[in-house]
Amino acid sequence: MRKPFIPQLVYFEPTALDYPLGKELKDKFENMGIEIRTTTSHNQIRNLPGDNDFQKYRIAKSTLVVGVRKTLKFDTSKPSAEYAIPFATGCMGHCHYCYLQTTMGSKPYIRTYVNVEEILEQADKYMAERAPEITRFEASCTSDIVGIDHLTHTLKRAIEHFGQTEYGHLRFVTKFHHVDHLLDAKHNGKTRFRFSVNADYVIKHFEPGTSPLASRIEAAGKVARAGYPLGFIVAPIYLHEGWQEGYHHMFERLDAELPQDVRDDITFEFIQHRFTRPAKKVIEKNYPMTKLELDEAKRRVKWGKYGINKFIYQKDEEEEMKEQLYRSMEKFFPKAKIEYFT
Repeated sequence: MRKPFIPQLVYFEPTALDYPLGKELKDKFENMGIEIRTTTSHNQIRNLPGDNDFQKYRIAKSTLVVGVRKTLKFDTSKPSAEYAIPFATGCMGHCHYCYLQTTMGSKPYIRTYVNVEEILEQADKYMAERAPEITRFEASCTSDIVGIDHLTHTLKRAIEHFGQTEYGHLRFVTKFHHVDHLLDAKHNGKTRFRFSVNADYVIKHFEPGTSPLASRIEAAGKVARAGYPLGFIVAPIYLHEGWQEGYHHMFERLDAELPQDVRDDITFEFIQHRFTRPAKKVIEKNYPMTKLELDEAKRRVKWGKYGINKFIYQKDEEEEMKEQLYRSMEKFFPKAKIEYFT
């Protein structure tokens, strides 16, 4: 069983201590005996331990930086939500394929922001602009926030905040099973709690540092029983030997765990594996022994934003993938809603 994340090293911005959460976290980490350092900015962490890039990367992944989020202009987050809400950046997982490999670049350390009330106030402004339409906020665009929330309880605070709004919905996705502290949150049905699920082969070979599928599915059952709207992201859908059986078995296991009375409002999002040339370069540097298939000749090109092309599966492979997954989903979860396939 994977234990909850505990950082090996923590940096604080001095201004983070002006906020109650900043003081609380400093006391907590001091009591745990974790080394604490100071940094002028959460964007400028220098002198990380490690003799080479390989070591520094791994140490950074177990380093937490406690800072203040200065930019309160939210990015868009289509197709999942209208806005990305920035409570944290970075992830302790080591998923070989993750797009954070390139977006985080030389800053793979985990950042949590203590000015939570200011971030929530900004969210309220966005809701007011769009009212009476519902505004959805995605809390996991740049992090797996569940992975650190047992330390910060930021997500729990946000869930209860959105639970009291008229026009706001919160969404996030996780690969971790450490959800017990969130089960009694007053969510009022305004938060969709999603789990990233995959075939065992993909989790075993490409998602080190995350919870195993059985633990995620068990956590999904707990979340469903706590009354949260539930969802699953099947991503990345990755072609490998026996992939049809692997994904079908995944749906069988979901079916065995989830109570019948929560199945009317389950959502599925499907994302096929893709990569960019910059991502490929970083992945091969950070995970030189990876089995991840990154052969551009086997893929077709999808034009991406900012002129960076993505390599995705061939059209016939994509269609077979879609057909197989939809068939399994409809067999076990006939009332579920497909949000998108991309």
